[in-house]
Amino acid sequence: MSAHANPADHGTRPGSHPDHTPWARLLDTYLREGAGGAPNRFDYGALKAAPADRAALKAYIEALAQAGPDALNRDEAFAFWVNLYNALTVDVVVRHYPVTSIRDIDISPGLFSNGPWGKKLVSVAGRELSLDDIEHGILRADFGDRRVHYAVNCASVGCPDLAPAPYTAVELDAMLDRAARAYVNSPRGAHAEKGRLTASSIFKWYMKDFGGTEEGVLDEIRLYAGPELSRKLETVTGVAAYDYDWSLNDVQKPEKSE
Repeated sequence: MSAHANPADHGTRPGSHPDHTPWARLLDTYLREGAGGAPNRFDYGALKAAPADRAALKAYIEALAQAGPDALNRDEAFAFWVNLYNALTVDVVVRHYPVTSIRDIDISPGLFSNGPWGKKLVSVAGRELSLDDIEHGILRADFGDRRVHYAVNCASVGCPDLAPAPYTAVELDAMLDRAARAYVNSPRGAHAEKGRLTASSIFKWYMKDFGGTEEGVLDEIRLYAGPELSRKLETVTGVAAYDYDWSLNDVQKPEKSE
């Protein structure tokens, strides 16, 4: 059970169950689902040009911040933090749009900072939080579910897809497994050819979460691999290379960003 999850206290003000309907509507309006392993893309430009919907996104984030996760059970809290992370990411990209990569949004503290991840963006239960705080200090630290890496989206083509619907407690396991399978079986997650495996850099950056070894990474990829990828993995003994595309997952920006 997360330290942030307490199923006891239910209310309509701070500590109430959050309403993810506004986020669902925004995803339905602005997310474009890819096909055949292509990434989902988001129409940041269209959202920036829609003041009412930008206000709705801001209001949704504020509502989550005010509600907080204290009244939620473990799965509800996990979904809460994932949805907040993804909504904040979309919001920060829209506020700085146009950019070709989220790494161009250099608002994090520190001389050599890159991207927005270290910037305090929201206050929840009196605690100022950055995207890094939510991902690493809460989701990874408190929940210990490696599938978080398939759920949080960093607005990049190389990242697992931004889900087309909000995460919910009822559908949490199914959504996480579906996200894992979709990513692993896309060229962005794992690509095997003639015994050579190229895997997403996510598996290298967070190898600790996948058992701490390259064999653990291979086990993870094999776990979610579909029939075609599984066949190609039969002759794979290690990861030959890691790769990641940092270009924005924008409907208007398909080019690769190094």
